Amino acid sequence: MKIGVVFPQTEIGDDPEVVSRFASTAESLGFSHLLAYDHVLGANTASRPDWVGPYTMDSLFHEPLVLFGFLAGQTTKLEFASAVLILPQRQTALVAKQAACVDVLSRGRLRLGIGAGWNPVEYEALGENFRNRGVRSEEQIEVMRRLWADPTVEFSGKWHTIPDAGIKPLPRKRKIPVWLGGGAPAVLDRVGRIADGWFPFDMPNLENDLAQVHEAARRHGRDPAEIGIECIVAPSATSEQARDNFKSFEDLGVSHLSVSMLNLGLAGPEAHIDALARYWDAVGGVAD
Repeated sequence: MKIGVVFPQTEIGDDPEVVSRFASTAESLGFSHLLAYDHVLGANTASRPDWVGPYTMDSLFHEPLVLFGFLAGQTTKLEFASAVLILPQRQTALVAKQAACVDVLSRGRLRLGIGAGWNPVEYEALGENFRNRGVRSEEQIEVMRRLWADPTVEFSGKWHTIPDAGIKPLPRKRKIPVWLGGGAPAVLDRVGRIADGWFPFDMPNLENDLAQVHEAARRHGRDPAEIGIECIVAPSATSEQARDNFKSFEDLGVSHLSVSMLNLGLAGPEAHIDALARYWDAVGGVAD
């Protein structure tokens, strides 16, 4: 099982040196990957007194693909994973191009996690349809994979038309792993049918949801073991706790685990780097 760390998007700040040192510290300590959340726009709660979303206009978010492109030059081994990029609120060919560039500049270290999102404010501002976002994402994945695999593509679908055109550069292996996030029944079926991996955000139902993903995979002629699974956990305080936590996920077949450095009450961006080092000192041997 690979052990990564969640990039503290809303708390790390906007100093590029601190952002760079967080990633390089994670790599030097031994974390296998850096996982980043995504939001393009935050709602102004002053005009929405009944707002219940977890993020607002005051929440800082580095754009994941820009962030990964920047960090590709600051690291050599650290894998980058979006969990998740809200794909249906973006233009498909543009995401395919951006992801391919990150893949090339990082020498193949990108895992593209995508999801449908929950924030209609972003969809409206970006000019995309919030209501059909889930089903539309399937065609988006197909389009991206075609664009990554072939120099030119002719495609005519329900939402996309490509008139014999292509992107360049192409990914190093002519493909990029596409992981899905979410726990709705349609998402679980989609993961089993077409995804390279899954981010299950509904942890209490993990075992049951995994069974549904595996059933969908077998129903469509796929080996469930080929579908990666990544869970996100809070830091364990001791090696013993970490060992028990890691083993419980491994026993379920989880392939990746990311430790979240968010919402720990840390005082300032620099404190996140110190906390990262302290955590690895406590559990790094277990993770190895």
